[in-house]
Amino acid sequence: MSAVAWIAVGSLVAWVWLLLGQGFFWRTDQRLPRRAAPARWPSVAIVVPARDEADMLPVSLPSLLAQDYAGHAEIFLVDDCSKDGTGDLARELSVRCGGLPVTVVSPGEPEPGWTGKLWALRHGIALARSRDPEYLLLTDADIAHEPDSLRKLVAAAGSGGFDLVSQMARLRVESVWERLVVPAFVYFFSQLYPFRWVNRAGTRTAAAAGGCVLLRTEAAVRARVPESIRQAVIDDVSLARAVQRGGGRIWLGLAERVDSVRPYPRLNDLWRMVSRSAYAQLRHNPLVLLGTVLGLAVIYLAPPATLAAGLLGGDPPAAWAGGVAWAVMAGTYMPMLGYYRQSLWLAPLLPFTALLYLLMTVDSAIQHYRGRGAAWKGRTYARPEAAPDQ
Repeated sequence: MSAVAWIAVGSLVAWVWLLLGQGFFWRTDQRLPRRAAPARWPSVAIVVPARDEADMLPVSLPSLLAQDYAGHAEIFLVDDCSKDGTGDLARELSVRCGGLPVTVVSPGEPEPGWTGKLWALRHGIALARSRDPEYLLLTDADIAHEPDSLRKLVAAAGSGGFDLVSQMARLRVESVWERLVVPAFVYFFSQLYPFRWVNRAGTRTAAAAGGCVLLRTEAAVRARVPESIRQAVIDDVSLARAVQRGGGRIWLGLAERVDSVRPYPRLNDLWRMVSRSAYAQLRHNPLVLLGTVLGLAVIYLAPPATLAAGLLGGDPPAAWAGGVAWAVMAGTYMPMLGYYRQSLWLAPLLPFTALLYLLMTVDSAIQHYRGRGAAWKGRTYARPEAAPDQ
């Protein structure tokens, strides 16, 4: 066989392995587990770090204020040095909408060695723990919850004996670029951290989705959260690892009634969202970056390339293997497109989207070595993220 055919066969073998041996990552059936209402609803403190979120709060905060929860719950919004009146708007919405009580705190700029979000969480959690809650709900300021969201999270955690229950909020998919890139973002995340592996007792795979994390307070204390992950750029995965290392059970799944309201209408918006932490995901290791680039090329780019080369060059084995690999790839992407209510005709475009992610990852590394690091809302974190047990 030709070299092109061998590449096509290698890609096909990789896809067969991914299809069957990577925790069935492509399935979208990991939702909140079966749950029963507890005899007594435990107290919950909802901690919301917010930096310049005045555009998001009118949608997200009322959804928290309106939570239909039988136990005691209150909201602690941490205004992380916002310049757009986020804290004042939160107080105004609390008065206007009513519902759960809200406390707004502004801790000031983070100390050296802390990322901004974790610095905000530190102060919010410290204030919340003065009320001695049994659970902490850590949720971002761009996440909207249906009225029964908290109730279902708590019931699932109690019924399953979980110390951490996290749902990956359904991201917005309205613009052309959002439709093309966003479902793939969740697809790639689940490929890296198969939800079934995360949810299996005794597993070493740990991950969470930072927009919606219900955390047992006792588990947070054991894991020394957030101090133990204070430098983490990818704070959600680091949080899950810390809880797991502390002996806690974790669960991660796709959300049904939790949505992100933050828009990413342009490719540049999505590019910045991915590239700000992509190289941190690779632990700033150039060898891991090289392996990632080669892996993406062989797994996602080789199938259509070898199919085209086989057809144009009269190489049936290359065309056959490349075409089958591309078909398997598209088939594994269809459940995620269905979850996002998108046309299944987008599935064959996954190689193009993977190429965009490859370029975003390389750009993330370039920015790191230029000293710019991970940048978000005016802050730059040039140092590698700390290990969860530091």
